[in-house]
Amino acid sequence: MVKANYLFTSESVSEGHPDKVCDRISDVIVDAFLAADPYARVALETLATTNCVVLAGEVRGPEHITNEVMVEAARRAVRAIGYEQDGFHWKTMDVLVRVHQQSVDIAQGVDAATDKEEGAGDQGIMFGYACDETPELMPAPIQFAHAILHSLSEARHTGEAPMLGPDAKSQVTLHYQNGRPVRAMSIVLSTQHDATVSQKEVREIVRPHVLRALPAGWMCDEDHFYVNPTGRFVIGGPDGDCGLTGRKIIVDTYGGAAPHGGGAFSGKDPTKVDRSAAYAARYLAKNVVAAGLARRCLIQLSYAIGVARPLSVYVDTQGTGAVDEDRLSVILQDLMNLNPRGIREHLGLNKPIYARTAAYGHFGRMPEEDGGFSWEKTDLVEALKTAFR
Repeated sequence: MVKANYLFTSESVSEGHPDKVCDRISDVIVDAFLAADPYARVALETLATTNCVVLAGEVRGPEHITNEVMVEAARRAVRAIGYEQDGFHWKTMDVLVRVHQQSVDIAQGVDAATDKEEGAGDQGIMFGYACDETPELMPAPIQFAHAILHSLSEARHTGEAPMLGPDAKSQVTLHYQNGRPVRAMSIVLSTQHDATVSQKEVREIVRPHVLRALPAGWMCDEDHFYVNPTGRFVIGGPDGDCGLTGRKIIVDTYGGAAPHGGGAFSGKDPTKVDRSAAYAARYLAKNVVAAGLARRCLIQLSYAIGVARPLSVYVDTQGTGAVDEDRLSVILQDLMNLNPRGIREHLGLNKPIYARTAAYGHFGRMPEEDGGFSWEKTDLVEALKTAFR
C-alpha cells in the first residue's frame, strides 16, 4: 500500500558546489568534442581541490581538441561559475590532464559495422520518472530545492547579491497529505558568503528566493528555516572540499523520489546509455503522465555492452495508471526506438548541449530551441492518447 501521510526531503546543490564544478568542467569538454565532431567519444572525469583541477578519462575525436584546448575549457567553466578566490581561481589554478584514447575493446563493442548495429556503451540499468506534483511533472521537493538555488545563482550573477559566493546547498522537506504535497515543514539553505556579512543578514538575503520558489502559503515556520546553520560559510568550493564528477546523481535526477541507475551522466557522450537511456526513460515517463495515462510513472531500461536492443523495458505506474502497464510498455517501444542510436537520433543528442545540464537538475527543465533538454518535450502525448482510445 502506498503511504498517504508523510514527510519527504530532497536536496540540491549550486553550480559552485565542488562536485558540480567538476560536472560542469566535464560537460564543457564533452561539448567541445561534440561541437567539433558530433560522433566523438568522451568519458571524462574531473577532480577539483584547492587551486587544482585534474582531468582524466578516455576520448576519441578530432586531434585539434588537444590537452591545451581542454585546459582552457576548464578555465572558462570555472570562470563562468564565478571562482576568483585565493584558494580557487580560474586563472591561477593548476590543470593536470591525464586523458588518453578510448580503449579499442570498448570501441569495437559500441561501433556499428556491416553485420552489427551500434551497441550500448556499457551494461547497466537506467530509470526515468515523472509525476503530477508540479507543472514540470517532477517531484516537488527536488524541483523546489533546485528553484531556490537557481534563483540565488541568478541574483549573484546579475550583481543583485554580490555578497554571496558560488557554493551553496538547499534542502526542502515537504508534508504530504493523502499522497500530495501541501506545505514545507523545513527549509535548509547554506550559502557561501563574504566575510563581512552576518548570518542574520544572509538569512534575509536568501528569504525572498525561498518564498519565490515555493507556492504561496507553503513556507515553513521560522524555527524550521535553517540558514547557514554552522553560522559561517566563507571558505567554499573546491578550496573547502574536494570535488568529483558524478557524485551528485540523486541531485541530478529525482531527489530520491525514484530509483537511480548505476551510472552518472556528466562527462559522457550520448553513446553512453548511462546518460542517453536515462534521458529516454524520463522522456517516455513524462509523456505518459502528460497524456493523463497515470499520475506517476517509473520506467526502467537495461542494456548489455555492445548489444543494441534493451534487455528489458519495465513500466510501473505505482497504482495510479489508467491503462494496462504491459500494453503501455509495448506501445512506448513502438513509439521510440530504444536502441542507443535510436535514442540519440530521436532526441537529437549528438550536439554540444550538455554543460547547461551540469547544475540544477537534468530533468524538469524547459526544452530549448537548439535541442537542449529535448528529453523534456511532450510530443508523444497525442500518439499515446490515440493508442489507448
